[in-house]
Amino acid sequence: MLSVLHRARKSLGHIAVAAAAFALSACVPGAGLSPAGGNGSGRVQVALLVPADSGQASDAVLAKSLENAARLAMSDLQNVQVDLRVYNTAGSPAQAAAQAKQAVADGAQVILGPVFAQEANAAGVAVAPTGVNVLSFSNNPDIAGNNVFVLGPTFDNTAKRLAAFAVRQGKGKIMIVHDRNTAGELGRGAIDRGVRAAGGSVVGVGSYEFSQNGVVSAAPTIVKMARETGAQSIFLTADSSGALPLVSQLLADNGLNAQTAQFIGLTRWDIPSATLGLPGVQGGWFAMPDPALYAQFQNRYSAAYGEAPHPIASLAYDGIAAIGALSRSSLKGPLAKTDLTQGAGFVGVNGIFRLREDGQNERGLAVAQIKGGQATIIDSAPRSFSGPGF
Repeated sequence: MLSVLHRARKSLGHIAVAAAAFALSACVPGAGLSPAGGNGSGRVQVALLVPADSGQASDAVLAKSLENAARLAMSDLQNVQVDLRVYNTAGSPAQAAAQAKQAVADGAQVILGPVFAQEANAAGVAVAPTGVNVLSFSNNPDIAGNNVFVLGPTFDNTAKRLAAFAVRQGKGKIMIVHDRNTAGELGRGAIDRGVRAAGGSVVGVGSYEFSQNGVVSAAPTIVKMARETGAQSIFLTADSSGALPLVSQLLADNGLNAQTAQFIGLTRWDIPSATLGLPGVQGGWFAMPDPALYAQFQNRYSAAYGEAPHPIASLAYDGIAAIGALSRSSLKGPLAKTDLTQGAGFVGVNGIFRLREDGQNERGLAVAQIKGGQATIIDSAPRSFSGPGF
């Protein structure tokens, strides 16, 4: 979801739906979620940077959920002690930088967080000379690199997964339909790269102004282009809190539906759950983390804290799982980048994942299809990585 990219985003008003480690080489989780890898028997000091003290209630809720998830992961570790120290950034890049410096001065060997892209970038720059790495909760690839990693799901990873599946299903002639805004342009680029990497072809690109009138006026032109190009799939960048409800319906109303072309979503079409009931997305595909693992996390979190976790809280669990799996009794100084980017990767509550040298991540995702208002897995998430990454 794009909520990790920016602190706020525009809505289309009335048309919007209300939005509401194992080391993989050691073992893959079955019924349990314990991230106790074979490398354990050590102690590591971790700084958790969260957006508390910003004055916004939503930031306070998010901050607490991230901390709760991190502590839940700590309780699952075996033979590794995590000294977790929480630092509030107030959602401010300047304060994030100051708190990151303070955390390193306090002995932090790795920083987990912050959430927002500008904060994460500021924190990374502030501590770069110390060699301490930052595992941010952002999904913005623009801030990735050097000592900053993004744990959030990226457009490139999702696009590559879905494009490869579409090509295998004989639906590799793909038309991209995107919003004319920053997120839409980023999504367009990711889809284009994913389709070409999968051996498919981009047969056309349609777009619309990010407004109700913009979608209404563009829909007939998009449908005409899809027919003229013989597109087998329509890959949409729109999300549930933006244009998706309207654009999917108007494309269908103009004669473009699941029977004429496969709709594919770059964003999660099951969040919020009301999205699954939209007429225009029925039959559509989207990618999601391993639902069985994530359901276990939700249930355990709710049992421990009496409420559901924030949608991105699971990234804090994943971060602690990876850190714990890499910690050793001999660990001195910062957690090394070479360890964080090991090819085998890790398993967290979102499934398998690994960090790349460029600071981005690769996650094993399942492909789901919406049928009768329900999301059904039609291609399971992988349980291991077959190669060195991309």
